Amino acid sequence: MSSAPTALLGRSTASAAARVESLGLYRAALWVLLAANLLVGWGVQWDIQWHVQIGRDSFWIPPHLMTYAGVTIAVLISFGVLARDTLRHLVAGRRPAGATRIFRLTGTPGFHLAAWGIALTVLAAPIDDLWHRLFGLDVTLWSPPHLLGLFGVAINTLACLLIAREAYPAPSWARYVGLVIAASLFYGSLAIALRPSGRLAYLYGRIWFYTYPVLGALLLPLALVTGRRSAPLVVLILVIAAGMVGASIARVGFAILQPVSVIQEEAAKDPTSPIAVSDEIARKNRSTPGGPVGGNFGRLLAFAPVVLLVALDPRRRPVAATLVYAVGLFAVWGVTIGRTPAFQPMVPASGPTAAALLITLAMALVGGGAAHWLANSLTRAAGSPAEWNAR
Repeated sequence: MSSAPTALLGRSTASAAARVESLGLYRAALWVLLAANLLVGWGVQWDIQWHVQIGRDSFWIPPHLMTYAGVTIAVLISFGVLARDTLRHLVAGRRPAGATRIFRLTGTPGFHLAAWGIALTVLAAPIDDLWHRLFGLDVTLWSPPHLLGLFGVAINTLACLLIAREAYPAPSWARYVGLVIAASLFYGSLAIALRPSGRLAYLYGRIWFYTYPVLGALLLPLALVTGRRSAPLVVLILVIAAGMVGASIARVGFAILQPVSVIQEEAAKDPTSPIAVSDEIARKNRSTPGGPVGGNFGRLLAFAPVVLLVALDPRRRPVAATLVYAVGLFAVWGVTIGRTPAFQPMVPASGPTAAALLITLAMALVGGGAAHWLANSLTRAAGSPAEWNAR
């Protein structure tokens, strides 16, 4: 009579041990993924400066190696966890309720999102190499292969927000730290994608001068409307700190490698090319080509719109907070960029400025709604892995 209870107890103990093992794996994988994405971010930051200051010698330039070292780690971790979970569930002979199955791989929604996101970045690498062979040097991040690669990284960092919720209980500090680091990496990937907006502002002025706040009001709230009320400020601090470290890595890398630049020859071929314009802006502003516009003053002013966002509490009033954030972003861009020697002549009159502000507010309405939906979706999707490892 005692054999049945004993067997049940044995299965219960084994199931509990498996849950602990799985949670330990997911947590370790989360921190490795965060580190890998940080490495990718530093590589991309150096790569932008390499393209602008040196030119693209080949796919095997050091910034690319650094970037794809991080991508490789992210691929191994994301697909490795999926492979392990798939094998474990095949051995068990059943798929847990709530688990996601795509292309015969079974795992948590977070690791599926991470895997397929980073797969897009891997796909972008050969396309980018072919693009350069067909069209030559370019430094615009808005080329199709660059946008595909950035989109993949953004999806992978977004997945880390989901994995942090899956792997840790809500009240824990480990979960909060994981969330703000993941959000800062997500924010960084979105902010990098906005960099070419400076070229539009410099070349065309008028409404185009405000391309950055228009797009920023749409995209950046996606990484800010999440977690605790103070989280956006912590996210921005982490973004600025990581950017300063990345700039130091690029500076030291250039000093050690001393690569030969071919930029002047390329810029002479087309004065309106991204290379030529970026070099001209940096020369007029006496700044580093490929670096952030506005310098340290811009970094300090970047806190103003985020403080406004936090003041209105984006958790409770996401759309209203995003609208105020957009106004702050618009004003900071005008003050920071408009006072630089390169951009001062392109500051538009009151008419185009008012039109650009209205467009920015419209984008903020969409961005605030999208950010609120994304935050709720992440919360709903993040069922505890223990729930389906128990089944």
